[in-house]
Amino acid sequence: MDEKERQTEKRLTFHGGILASLIPVGIYVFFCVVLFIGFKAFNMEALAVGGFLALLAGGLFCTSYKDFWDSAIKGISSITSVSVVVILLLVGMFSQLIKTCGLSSGFVWMANALKIQGGLFVAFTFLATCIVSTATGSSIGTMFIAFPIFYPAGMILGAGEMFMAGSIVSGAIFGDNLAPISDTTIASASTQQFRDGRPADIGGVVSSRIRYSAVAGLITILLFGLFGGMGGVYQGGAVEGASDPAPLIMLIPVVVMLAVSTRTRNIYAGIMVGLGLGTAVGLAAGLFPFEAVFANDAANNAATGFLIDGVDNILPTCALVISVFGIMGVLNDAGMLDLIAEKILSSPMARTDKGAELVCMAGISLTTVLLGGVTSASILTFGPILNKIGAAKDIHPYRRANLLDGTANSLPAIIPFMSVFVFIGAALTGLSPVVVAGGTIYGFVLFAVFVAAVLSGWGRTAEE
Repeated sequence: MDEKERQTEKRLTFHGGILASLIPVGIYVFFCVVLFIGFKAFNMEALAVGGFLALLAGGLFCTSYKDFWDSAIKGISSITSVSVVVILLLVGMFSQLIKTCGLSSGFVWMANALKIQGGLFVAFTFLATCIVSTATGSSIGTMFIAFPIFYPAGMILGAGEMFMAGSIVSGAIFGDNLAPISDTTIASASTQQFRDGRPADIGGVVSSRIRYSAVAGLITILLFGLFGGMGGVYQGGAVEGASDPAPLIMLIPVVVMLAVSTRTRNIYAGIMVGLGLGTAVGLAAGLFPFEAVFANDAANNAATGFLIDGVDNILPTCALVISVFGIMGVLNDAGMLDLIAEKILSSPMARTDKGAELVCMAGISLTTVLLGGVTSASILTFGPILNKIGAAKDIHPYRRANLLDGTANSLPAIIPFMSVFVFIGAALTGLSPVVVAGGTIYGFVLFAVFVAAVLSGWGRTAEE
């Protein structure tokens, strides 16, 4: 579209001016606050309902309800939105495969075998949870898997409760940030585009992201090892119910999936190889019967298996993505995304690449806090704005995607009383949200790593 066409393009108009286009966002934020703080409910279905209700109610403030929904549907049907939904549906199957195999219990067996306790067990738990969350691509799913297994074991083996809880939340966030099959990785890559309009490829984004995650992860392991045993009391003996090392064999398909995804820069190829190899390895190792893959439940006239469950479990996240892209379609056609990007670019702070990135970190942080630490939603919300700013500054899409995801999955995601991660950790342990957040060392370290990267220019490259 040339400049003349852009100027004559029809814009959505709202009663009260362009600022009224933010009403759907305000309704959604209000819904998040009520959901997390009031109801203490953390399911994606409810978040998706909030997004759709925001669209239904927000359209009433537009001068044309029909045009409002045309814009919403345009956002939902964009290539970025469709790509995210399709990839999520595919990765849901691989994620469920790994969950079915009980990988976490294999790591507890390893800790028993190595006689790890105290702060070392906290550091080990962080590392193990990082692997599980990277394998499943699900931070919240990892927390529900890991807390019942690792947290009681840590209490027996002399870990401090604050750092034990924080290590699991930290590991969950690590995988959410790095895994090529994570919803936030998919969203951060898909919202950042090259000059020709192609979204950033997930393999390339992950390959360039490893440097930040590795540095933050190593620092976090050291800190957990040093301080993780504070306040803990070793009760003696080994942890019962963790005597099977067999699930650890599933690390093979996980590593192969990651290698194929990053080497080919094709997430579809990685999922195909990982799912096929993982199913074969799981069956050969006796981790599940063939009926767990795909079977007929004649009594209920339904198909069952982890393939079915994987798609079923990811559908709420897909619904959330659809609702958020609908809101983004409205903001784009109203000109609000352009206005926000222009305001940031025209500010004195954004005269340099460093300043622009710092402002964007602040914007991502604020968005994540307002949306209750739901990083996928905050990335989808701020991603289009960062894309415009980064393109204007000629910052590489990989760098933009890393800044977007890394900031969202750090300090802003663990603010007490405004974080889904902290709330879940508190609910599963009985600890105060302040205690859980205080022990989530990785969130603090990753934020510091990205601040240092922005200030020093480490990892910043221009699009060729």
